[in-house]
Formats: sequence, C-alpha cells, structure tokens
Amino acid sequence: MPRFFRRSAPVFILSLVAALPLAAMAQIKVGVTLSTTGPAVSLGIPEKNTIALLPKTIAGQSIEYVVFDDASDSSAAVVNTRKLISENKVDVIIGSTTTPNTLAMIDVVAEGETPVISLASSARIIEPMSAKKAWMFKTPQTDTMMVLAILEHAAKRGMKTMGYIGFNDALGEAFYAEFEKFAEARHIRIVASERFAPRDTSVTGQIVKLVAANPDMIVIGASGTPAVLPARALVERGYKGSVYFNHGVANNDFLRVGGKDIEGMFVPTSPVVVAAALPADHPARVAALDYVKRYEAANGSGSVSAFGSYTWDAWLELNQALPIALKKARPGTREFRVALREALEGIHDLHVSNGVVNMSKNDHLGLDQRARVIVKVVDNKWKLD
Repeated sequence: MPRFFRRSAPVFILSLVAALPLAAMAQIKVGVTLSTTGPAVSLGIPEKNTIALLPKTIAGQSIEYVVFDDASDSSAAVVNTRKLISENKVDVIIGSTTTPNTLAMIDVVAEGETPVISLASSARIIEPMSAKKAWMFKTPQTDTMMVLAILEHAAKRGMKTMGYIGFNDALGEAFYAEFEKFAEARHIRIVASERFAPRDTSVTGQIVKLVAANPDMIVIGASGTPAVLPARALVERGYKGSVYFNHGVANNDFLRVGGKDIEGMFVPTSPVVVAAALPADHPARVAALDYVKRYEAANGSGSVSAFGSYTWDAWLELNQALPIALKKARPGTREFRVALREALEGIHDLHVSNGVVNMSKNDHLGLDQRARVIVKVVDNKWKLD
C-alpha cells in the first residue's frame, strides 16, 4: 500500500462513515414486558411466543428485542419499564399484558418519552388523551367495544337483566363501568355486582348473591384462567341463565381449565380466534390466517390465541412506522422516538389480524367494530356465533 494512502486511510474511512445515514449507525431496540408468570400467564406466554416470530431486521436495520417478565405484577411492570428506558435505552416498548400493569407504567413512560404499544384491553390506557398518554398506544379491542358486543348480542337474545362479577382491580372495574354506561340503553338492567381477586380460590359468597338475584345473564369481568372460578361456581349452584366473559379469556388454557363447566358460554373476542370461519370479505381474514399459520407452525396445531395476535399486530404497526421514523432520525435518540410516535399516529388503512387500523393524534388504537366477534364454547372449542 502506498505510503500516502496508509496515512490517509483513517481519514478516508471516517469520511465514509460520516457520509452514511444516521439511522444506519444504531440498532433499533424494542423493549418488551409481559406477564409470562403469575395469574396472567395464559395471556403472556402466547405473547412471548409471538415475539420469537418477529423479524430481526427492518429496512436493512437490525432489531434487538429485550424481553422481561413482570410476573403479572404492576410494580414489576414499572421496574421493567424503568430499566428498559434508562438502562437498555429502548426505542419502543411492547406490553404489558394486563390493564393494571400498563396503567402503572404510564408515568414512567411519559417521563422517558418512549412510545409504548400495550397488549391490554382498557380504553383508560389511551383515553382521555393527555400529554402523558400521548406516548401510549394499544392493539387489543377496548372494553367499550367488547361490552357493546355483549350487550348487542344479549339484547337480540331477549336478555333483560344482568349480574356482574369481576376482578377487584382496574380491569374488573373498567369493564363494569362500561356496562353502567351502556346497559340501560340496550334495555338491560344490572341487578347485582360482585368482585373477587385474581388469586382467590373461592367465590362462593359472591355467587350465592348473584344467583339469588336471578338475572337473565351474568358477565364475568376477569382475564385468563382465574375467570373459570366464578363460572364453575355458577354451574355448581345450578345457574341456568346465559354467561358472558371479558375478552381476556380467549385461549386454549382457558378451555382446558374450564372444561365442561364453560360449555355454552359466550366470549367477545378477536377475529383471529375463529379466523378460518370468518366470511371471505372480512377485513381481518387475510392477516388473521397468516398469523395463525405462522404461530401454529412454531407452536403446534390449535395453539393460537387472541393474545399473541395483539403482539403480532403491534409488530405490523411498527413494520409500517419504523421505516418512516428511520428517515427522520437515528435510533437511540429522543428525535427518533418522537418520529416513531408520529409515524404510529399516521397509520391509515392498515389491515391487521384484528381488523383495520386508522390512527390519529387522538386515537391510539384505530380499530372499529369490525375488530370483534362473539364466540360460543361448543364441545370445548370456539365457535363463531
């Protein structure tokens, strides 16, 4: 090598590096906090399994996924979030699994100015919009959407009175609050309301009161396999009315634990759960079938659930938003996180496994009523009703 070139090579290489786009100089970091142990484990595991399916590059840029378990505990979710932002320097967070965990994360997220795509149900995560919630997005249908699905289905079946038993946490209270808002307009009167804790082993006292009120229908506002407990107690007490669940139960673990005790009961849920039965023109059918194929290829036939699909839809949104943000700023910077938030808000007509997403600065979900179906448990399987 000529003497002049040897001396000039470092300067030449630095010049080339400086000429590269800033976005190409840093890895995208996606933080993940999920409930892969604890009461919400049946939701968190398919979410974690779906993370394993996500690509490691986008637009020529490498992606690192930093995955933590929050053990279904809101305090742990906050600790994880703080660590992901301050130590791991992530550009975006997916999670948490449950409403209480996600709500607990909001202050830390706002302080760290990092976009979050939650996998939890409550509309309170993104509504009403505020400076803090401007960093929060979500993929699951809201409790409002699912409550309306239940009420519309129940009204068509002639239901006039209802009882409610839900978790004594943010999920259970938020779900009940929606029934208080909308039941009367559907000519359905609430005659009894009870609560229980996710780790309770008995709800006999609550169920005795509910059955004594003799409502036409009872709604169980709980998620995961703990929701089986009041359903089983209703069967044991001989309740003959209709039973509906919160949409946080639509997975095979719930079917396995519930067995014959949940036969004939109803769940509002994601189109993914019955993807093959969706009409050919359903807007979620193509994306839902694609996700089912990918998930079951990795985890076995019949293993798919709604909860993993929420993670997949988070990726579909990032897949659209990240390339836009990369054109504006370098990963690892506040400017990139702001650009990513704005790109997510600009998503329009994106077909995902749960429906069609049209977001804005004031709507960080973007789904409409096409994103929900009612299923019935028939022979321990989900059947589109």
